[in-house]
Amino acid sequence: MAIANDLSERPTTARWVKVLDQSRCIGCHACTTACKSENSVPVGVTRTYVKSVEVGTFPQVRRNFQVTRCNQCSDAPCVAACPTEAMYRRSDGIVDFDKSICIGCKACIAACPYDAIFINPEDHSAEKCNFCAHRLEIGLEPACVSVCPTEAILVGDLNDPTSTVSQIVQREPVAVRRPEKETRPGLFYKGAHQATLDPLAARRPDGGLFAWATQGLASDPQLVTSGHPSRHNSSAAALLSYDVPHHAPWGWRVSLYTWTKGIAAGALGVAVVLGYLGVLSLSDPILRYVAPSLALGFLGITGVLLIWDLKHPMRFYLIFTRHHWRSWLVRGSFVIAFYGAAASAFLVVSVLAGLSVIPLGAGDVAEQVIGGFALAGTVGTACYTAFLFAQAKARDLWQSPMLPPHLAVQAAMLGAAALLAFAAGGIGAHGVGTVLQTILAVAAGAHLLLVAGEATLTHPTAHAHLAAAEMTRGRHARFFWAGVALVTIAVAAPWIGVVAVPFALVGLLAHEHAYVQAGQSVPLA
Repeated sequence: MAIANDLSERPTTARWVKVLDQSRCIGCHACTTACKSENSVPVGVTRTYVKSVEVGTFPQVRRNFQVTRCNQCSDAPCVAACPTEAMYRRSDGIVDFDKSICIGCKACIAACPYDAIFINPEDHSAEKCNFCAHRLEIGLEPACVSVCPTEAILVGDLNDPTSTVSQIVQREPVAVRRPEKETRPGLFYKGAHQATLDPLAARRPDGGLFAWATQGLASDPQLVTSGHPSRHNSSAAALLSYDVPHHAPWGWRVSLYTWTKGIAAGALGVAVVLGYLGVLSLSDPILRYVAPSLALGFLGITGVLLIWDLKHPMRFYLIFTRHHWRSWLVRGSFVIAFYGAAASAFLVVSVLAGLSVIPLGAGDVAEQVIGGFALAGTVGTACYTAFLFAQAKARDLWQSPMLPPHLAVQAAMLGAAALLAFAAGGIGAHGVGTVLQTILAVAAGAHLLLVAGEATLTHPTAHAHLAAAEMTRGRHARFFWAGVALVTIAVAAPWIGVVAVPFALVGLLAHEHAYVQAGQSVPLA
């Protein structure tokens, strides 16, 4: 079926949107199959699917449907988060993608509040509904619109007051999903039940028995079905009857990266600060050799983990050659590069000064100046992840304004622990071990206080509350409480000395894994 007004007639002013009339939807899944056929979507993933929820109590029960797909946001979080602009918003409002420059970082998936993006298992690139833009450009309706037997799916130009979708949106009651995210969706629901729009409103059936789409959950700990398993929605008696699994995009490599990056930032940062305070002399081997070597070594491990986590690791260079500055993944990569350069320069100057290739006074001045750049890189490297996580607008647990200082405290703790292991072996000036023990104990105590606040204070949204519950009482609780117990032992560093080092390092690693994974555990669709 052809669209009445061709896109070519309005190349710059069109705003393509969809209206999903759920009062007409019969749950036939024709839109899903048509989309798969038109766009060659592999089995196991979908650009669109029909969620169903049973509402009411027997015998007054009815099934409500929701067509679920990309919301074509005017302020699309996936576009902001994409480091290479593989996700981009066209002038006609369609959020489209370019697979040729996708690096498979999954930042777009973490950012999407609607769980609408997936990694295609065949080409390993991010993909989602794009309104069948190739059909719109030649005057045809999207595949899902053309096959819907009840005309429940409507597409049109919101900027054209004569279009059907414009008249519905402007004159009739419609709803959007998750308006609190302020993404300004281009997908409007007419006649949809709140139990379908809110992923937490309907409870799961006991035993978790769904249709084929939920099979295999037990074998993949990163998959979670929609709905709150423990919620009893007595007012609506809503029961989820068909859904697809929610997938946490960032796994253990991202959890480990936050830990290795903390060691890299903290080791040189703590040493440089002690040098400026006069606790360490510029000729002390801990400041001169150990700290920059630890920084560079763990920065290298961090880089390997980040590239390893990409679905297209050989395209990692696009972060630097096609960088999208709004993305904190790009900004963080440049921060890490800056810190690596500063740490390398510090080590080179230190080695040359130690070999007397550089005059002693000139070497000291150079180390002090470069140390200042390294310290700036330390702060940036430790804290930028807070802004990267905040850009993942779908993950409410990560939106805390206390995350940047918390990451700085963690870096100080990890850096002090790593340096203490060398100081306890007789490297460095006498008494530096005692100072490092104090720093470790204070940082560990501050970390525990911040964790306590995070776990006990009232969370601003239901998603943040459920993610915190998942961290402290759910599937990730064993890592969380192990981390709390081990770091508590590290607080005793002034009394137990180097024995505190493994407790601090392993305890914080356990906490990071619980925090990163719990933040992604709440279903979004």
